[in-house]
Amino acid sequence: MAIEKARHKQILEKMLEHYPSKIAKERKQHMVVIDPAAPDQHILADVSTIPGIMTNRGCTYAGCKGVVMGPIKNVLHITHGPIGCGFYTWNTRRNFATPEEGYDYFNHYCLSTDMQEKDIVFGGEKKLYQAIKEAYEIFKPKYIGIYATCPVGLIGDDIHSVAKKAEEELGVKVLAFSCEGYKGVSQSAGHHIANNGVITRVVGTQELENPTPFDINIFGEYNIGGDVWVIKPLLERIGYRVVSVFTGDAKYEDLARAHQAKLSILMCHRSINYSNQMMEQKYGVPWLKVNYIGIEATIRSLREMARFFDDPQLTANTEKVIAEELAVIQPQLEYYRQRLKGKKVMIFTGGSRSHHYQELCADLGMEVIMAGYQFAHRDDYEGRKIIPEIKPHPYHKTIDDYTFKLQPGHKPPFDEQFIERKKHELPDHLMNYEGMMVHMKEGAFVIDDLNHYETEFLIKEIKPDLFLSGIKDRYVTQKMGIPSRQLHSYDYSGPYTGFQGAIQFARDMDMAINNPLWKQITPPWASM
Repeated sequence: MAIEKARHKQILEKMLEHYPSKIAKERKQHMVVIDPAAPDQHILADVSTIPGIMTNRGCTYAGCKGVVMGPIKNVLHITHGPIGCGFYTWNTRRNFATPEEGYDYFNHYCLSTDMQEKDIVFGGEKKLYQAIKEAYEIFKPKYIGIYATCPVGLIGDDIHSVAKKAEEELGVKVLAFSCEGYKGVSQSAGHHIANNGVITRVVGTQELENPTPFDINIFGEYNIGGDVWVIKPLLERIGYRVVSVFTGDAKYEDLARAHQAKLSILMCHRSINYSNQMMEQKYGVPWLKVNYIGIEATIRSLREMARFFDDPQLTANTEKVIAEELAVIQPQLEYYRQRLKGKKVMIFTGGSRSHHYQELCADLGMEVIMAGYQFAHRDDYEGRKIIPEIKPHPYHKTIDDYTFKLQPGHKPPFDEQFIERKKHELPDHLMNYEGMMVHMKEGAFVIDDLNHYETEFLIKEIKPDLFLSGIKDRYVTQKMGIPSRQLHSYDYSGPYTGFQGAIQFARDMDMAINNPLWKQITPPWASM
């Protein structure tokens, strides 16, 4: 990869030449070619997309309702806005969930106030209240969520007053989220708003029965394609009890009791790290950055969890489970390594997955030559050490940034001396995240908020064997003769976590890359 470094820098310069000078200057700050000889490589992120550029980003509402809150299966979710907004977040991410006896299950429903022009002119608060009452009469839920869209903020509907009135009259919990789509530069603002609501209004409102020494939370895992259904049994075989998952296949009650866990493990840093930080402050629950996408990553994460608790039986169970899983997958792993070795991969996803999947690609002998995020912040690229240097964007003023003192009367699971000792033992991952860039190979591209022009340009220049991204650029890529797989919904496949998930991923990538169909497609540059 190192020999490609100079050429890759030239490719970026050539790509930027097609922009007006002002745009080129701005976009250049979002691009890096990894160079260990260059001290402190930085990248610009979490700023507004340049108007007119075809971005892959989503809106604040999508981040709040579609990503974080939507998977909670016994909350009845109501979108206050035009019908299209509700439809956009209706099971599009394949957040799987299992109905549980004695609890409501609303995952398959899409409820909306279906705002019309007259509601924009005269206000939609009465319509929202009627929608809540109608939904309650039909479903009799214990918990209701209300999510604001762009027009709601523009006309000034007070959804919080409506929620309070409904809560008092109906006797159920009604959570309101002011997550108007325009409120941030991407989905990330919606994640933050959802995190704030969950920590301030849900967590700590119920008590955990029969606490155990190894009670844990799983943060930033949304059970896409059934990922949680791989991770959770794996952890339970070792001896952990999963109190809650934020928020894949989750119930409201799980989140309400999360404050009594001993440790939170964090998958998606971008979407949920706010909750980890607030839980640490408010309840003293430490968090550990993990990755269960990839074989070596899964092994490392399991061992670091065992090292944190430092229990001999837990450690022995961890090694036993690792050995059992490796024995099962080894023959298949070698087969797929031979078929995928040396394949070049581009990865562009929302947040964290572009980092996670690099480890799985490495397990299979594939080489990641470009990675980037849609809605990352600088700390997702450069690590949390950079946070004090990040200048706040103007939109940050529209979102509350909570800090807490330890909840009176709540005893943290571990004392400060224990936590400090463990931070020394696990410096990269205990209450820390080192970011993606430090793990990327010399010469690799890192590009933030990659747009459609840049995608097509890079594919033409570097001709990857596979592009892992989302639906918005999938078909353009495939028309260029390059297989593309979705990492936002797994193209109706998955799960991809853990040991068995790695084999499923390898099988899917083998079918994608080695499909003879691609030989029948003439890419645009070949016919010019």
